[in-house]
Amino acid sequence: MTVRLTGAEALALRMTSLLLRPHPTARPESVAAVVEWFGAMQAQDAASGLWSLGARLPGRTQDDVRAALERREALRTWPMRGTVHLVPPRDARWMLAVTGVRALSGVAGRWAQLGLTETDANRAADVLGEALAGGGRLTRAECLAALGAAGLDTGGQRGYHLLWYASQRGVTCIAPHVGTEQTFALLDEWAPDPRRPERDEALGVLAHRYVRGHGPVTRHELARWTGLTVTDATRGITVAGDALAPVEVDGVPAVVDAALLDAPRAPVDDVHTLPGFDEYLLGYRDRTLMLDPAHANAVVPGNNGIFQATVVRGGRTVGIWKRTVGKRAVTVTVRQLTPFDAALRARVESSLARYADFLGLPLRLTW
Repeated sequence: MTVRLTGAEALALRMTSLLLRPHPTARPESVAAVVEWFGAMQAQDAASGLWSLGARLPGRTQDDVRAALERREALRTWPMRGTVHLVPPRDARWMLAVTGVRALSGVAGRWAQLGLTETDANRAADVLGEALAGGGRLTRAECLAALGAAGLDTGGQRGYHLLWYASQRGVTCIAPHVGTEQTFALLDEWAPDPRRPERDEALGVLAHRYVRGHGPVTRHELARWTGLTVTDATRGITVAGDALAPVEVDGVPAVVDAALLDAPRAPVDDVHTLPGFDEYLLGYRDRTLMLDPAHANAVVPGNNGIFQATVVRGGRTVGIWKRTVGKRAVTVTVRQLTPFDAALRARVESSLARYADFLGLPLRLTW
């Protein structure tokens, strides 16, 4: 039986799926559990990735999250759409194999422009594999130096593409920062016991985790999130079976985690201050439930792919914020997209104070 939902009801369920409201059946309480809940979390900006986790783990600090990443509760790599995500370490290899193939197939034109060949890329992967063997960990600059010493040209964007390819091949992964430096390690050493599902099972896992962490969603949104075809997305939903339930959102067919059908669907007047690169917006093809199209340019100026941090009330984007982290304080400037009254200002300030606590710094707030 298909449950019919209004947009407001669907938004309430989405906020629960996103772990921004209490879930009726699940309470992920560690970095590992949150990342596995989603399957993959946007993490192209490392600081945003840390706060995406912190926002869903009340009481944890940035140091707590960093320590969890050092314990290898999650790692960063490029599994989908050529974009960096946090993923469960044991799932990294099969996710790269299932979703990365389309990213690899689409680089030939760009490589031709850069003067890169497949021979260059495979040589780079071999060089990095040798340089990192035995538990080594190198910064981005050290990786590029190793490639240069092997006679590979890393100028322009060539260095980035060679590092990306080594991770797509499953040779390397992105390890936690050392200071402000991105580092790399061998995937086999950071995830020595990988899961190895068959392709159909893998599609089902991807579908279940995406819907569980974002639903209600359409199969087209699953295809967009994974970078797979709509045919593969449809197959994944089929394989996931009874774990997912059919719904209609304002007449549009969608699916939701079956466990959510008993969750409250009433609007909730909650307030969140989320990082720009968060699953809250980036996890969707159609963002109109959460973002008024009139405000889209403020959140993604010029549609350039750089998302601003958001102020969210009742699941809707009502403002954006920018932060400057100093040694003695974090300075935050808020821009209202809809008018804030005094009560809402106080709630936003309280939410941002939690972010400052996460960083372990006093908050300086300007409007």
